[in-house]
Amino acid sequence: MIGFILQIFGAFLAIMNPVGNIPIFVGLVEEFEEKTRVKVAKKSVIWAFIICSVFIFAGNFIFRFYGITLPAFRIAGGILIFLIAYQLLRGKASRQHHPGEEEHEEADPDSIAITPLATPILAGPGTITTAMSFAAKRTNILELFIIEAVFGVVCLLTYICFVYGEAISEKLGRTKIGVITRLMGLILAVIAVQMVLEGIKEAFPYLASGTISKP
Repeated sequence: MIGFILQIFGAFLAIMNPVGNIPIFVGLVEEFEEKTRVKVAKKSVIWAFIICSVFIFAGNFIFRFYGITLPAFRIAGGILIFLIAYQLLRGKASRQHHPGEEEHEEADPDSIAITPLATPILAGPGTITTAMSFAAKRTNILELFIIEAVFGVVCLLTYICFVYGEAISEKLGRTKIGVITRLMGLILAVIAVQMVLEGIKEAFPYLASGTISKP
């Protein structure tokens, strides 16, 4: 169980990358007062938590509704996460997680908290894929709550990083933040490869028999 919790924590920490997202947050809220910045940080992590919680608990239903098989999801999700990891390893922002210039034009704090902060920066495709991947084979409700609780801890860490973003950014500097981002990218790459390998391993028996079971 401890290994399971650490695996979930490491995956969510890497995909959300709280320290690496500090410059993004600071850049988006630099024109606001301190009170407003805290409000934006709080709202963004709450919405990210809500979004991922829906996929954690409704993941199996979504699979069945769309006829998605777990092996196919693991392989596709692994490829998606690997693409994000590749960009992080290069020290660049992934387009799946970070907004374009047009999304920076909106100066309303509430809008910024939801888009682009809550989604796609925090609860983006990679985060949702990771959440659903962990939850897909868990039939025990306790395990689902553990996944959600661990994700909540990572959201709390993200909130702290956002609230104290300027101080952390000044203390670490761009170089150290870049190193942390690349380290998170390496961890993500390993997780992505593991997901693809598990998907292929699970798919082979069904491919050999001509059928693929659904979760």
